[in-house]
Amino acid sequence: MRFFNTTGPVVAEDHYCIPPLQRLNLNEVLRLIRDKRYFVLHAPRQTGKTSALLALRDLLNAEDNYRCVYVNVEAGQAGREDVEQVMRTILGALSSWARMTLDDGFLDEVWLDILAKYGPHGALDEALTRWAQADPKPLVLFFDEIDALIGDSLLSVLRQLRAGYVRRPEGFPQSVVLCGVRDVRDYRIHSSSANAIIAGGSAFNIKARSLRLGDFSRDEVVALIGQHTEETGQVFTPDALETIWTQTQGQPWLVNALADETCFRDEAAENEDRPITSEDIREAQEQLILRRETHLDQLADKLQEERVQRVVEPLLSGGEASDFSTRDLEYVRDLGLVASNEPLRIANPIYAEIVPRELTYAAQVGLDEDAAWYVNADGSLNVVKLMTAFQTFFREHSEHWVTRFQYQEAGPQLLLQAFLQRIVNSGGRIEREYGLGRMRTDLLIVWTQGDQTRKVVIECKILHKSLEQTIADGLEQTAEYMDRCDAEAGHLVIFDRRAGRRWEDKVFHCRRAADSGVEIDIWGM
Repeated sequence: MRFFNTTGPVVAEDHYCIPPLQRLNLNEVLRLIRDKRYFVLHAPRQTGKTSALLALRDLLNAEDNYRCVYVNVEAGQAGREDVEQVMRTILGALSSWARMTLDDGFLDEVWLDILAKYGPHGALDEALTRWAQADPKPLVLFFDEIDALIGDSLLSVLRQLRAGYVRRPEGFPQSVVLCGVRDVRDYRIHSSSANAIIAGGSAFNIKARSLRLGDFSRDEVVALIGQHTEETGQVFTPDALETIWTQTQGQPWLVNALADETCFRDEAAENEDRPITSEDIREAQEQLILRRETHLDQLADKLQEERVQRVVEPLLSGGEASDFSTRDLEYVRDLGLVASNEPLRIANPIYAEIVPRELTYAAQVGLDEDAAWYVNADGSLNVVKLMTAFQTFFREHSEHWVTRFQYQEAGPQLLLQAFLQRIVNSGGRIEREYGLGRMRTDLLIVWTQGDQTRKVVIECKILHKSLEQTIADGLEQTAEYMDRCDAEAGHLVIFDRRAGRRWEDKVFHCRRAADSGVEIDIWGM
């Protein structure tokens, strides 16, 4: 039985998969190779880049017009800026891959001597020159994980490829593809030898194009899941398929991970005849987040970087863009953390869930709150009691807790989410909507009560204008969100962060009606 792949390149015999070459603009790629171009293929981690390169390599070798070799240079990262050690690693890997792929042992015989004679800053150039000349069939090379290299080691590779470019195809590879998370133009390479920052674009100015591998389309998500149904008979309900698409927006690892979790993990594998429902997908999502799977943990780790914070913090607070630059935005998009198109937003709802939960993890653990205190006798959640407790907590502890957050501009919203998460985990979930320039953060509590599901909206706003205007705007926004989510209750939280204000003037609770007539609780803090 095939299964959903969440580790390494896809193998069609083992994995349900979308054919990797189907995900490329193959005509464009083949034209670039035919025209002797050097170009970049980039995409976020675990998107399918390596699978695409390996499939392209096999296609080119099967057509027998080129000699094509793929090499992963990530092992060179261990050498850091020891250029000789890194070149030794790369040349050894090239030799090994050539032997395995083409039964070509040419480099085995010469690369050590070349390294000794030409040194680390000339060995790759000379080795590729001799290798290209050894056979009349043009040589094509794919360098995967190129951005794992750093500093002078990366500069040396890029500059040697640039130096040999003019000798192609008789005396150098006809085409070279550099593959990584980021476009080479966005590299800012610190050269220790020159004590300077070198732009990747200047070190590799022979690049013809930068191609980005996209996520799955909706149709591809359905097709991938359909392979499992066809082979096992287990169906995904229409709602489950829609939930997978909505929550992942086609991010390949997320799609495969959700499907794998629902079909093959623990008791799921014992009930393979049971249809997969939307609730199964939601539960799988929660399990992936709680286990802090490597893919999600790596993404969360990036939140500690200042250039990521400059982009993400105003998204969380709903404020306007302030400090981030175009390069900051390009970096966060290359990571796959924010969407590659407008409007500026977190790439998918699962990542949008992970961001605040990761940033508030320590606060959630440190909060001493018993969920049972806020559950009524009939099993419903007493949100008024919950918000009253948070209002008291915020008044007493916010200055201490907010300053502990790295993202202090979004501190009040994050503290509320940490408090809610601690409680809601026991019987429900929180869905979040936030984004640049919204001037608010929308939270939806979905609470399970027996066989019923109840929804409550909590909208957060920072007081920017007058209190009355903020309330008026917030009431309509909350009512609109309640209507869209079919929520039974709504709460508007207004954080007053103006300097010099006394708590007696900031803290209040009242109930007002929006223009539509719906009653909404308002909490001042």
